[in-house]
Amino acid sequence: MSTRHLLWLALLPAVSAFAAETPELQRPAGAPQAVGATHTLRQIPEACARLEGLFTGQAAQPYTFSVVRTSAQCQPRARFVDFAKAQPSQAKGWKLNDVIRVPNASCPSQQAVVRVWRLPVAQKAELDGQGQSRIYLEEAKQQAAAGKIAQIPMFAAQMAVEGKACP
Repeated sequence: MSTRHLLWLALLPAVSAFAAETPELQRPAGAPQAVGATHTLRQIPEACARLEGLFTGQAAQPYTFSVVRTSAQCQPRARFVDFAKAQPSQAKGWKLNDVIRVPNASCPSQQAVVRVWRLPVAQKAELDGQGQSRIYLEEAKQQAAAGKIAQIPMFAAQMAVEGKACP
């Protein structure tokens, strides 16, 4: 093999790792946020959820984020699950959906990075004669009793603080 071929073989893991880190959604870094100001990172309507973040100003935990339900009346078509329990990875069928970067307004060298993962599920809706998807209560109860509940898509998020902390 030539040295050129060896160089390409050496670069393959780095290229494939970068491709694996490419999210489905592309977005620029968010607007810098002040310490103590709660801000919305992203809304996920199908899960009836909103991701909120906050720079705390504390060295031990400089940033926190939480998942907030958007409305009590919202009927979710997807679930938001705990990242540590789900342990999303491409090997398990999860897709890196979004990478949200939020700079700290009072410390430009520091930013919060939230990675949102999505587990897609193929949902084939059967339509009736009128072209509508319908759920009948008795049939749904029988399917649930038989353990044949349809899977729904899931989301999970992981947060990290990157960069150098300011004094």
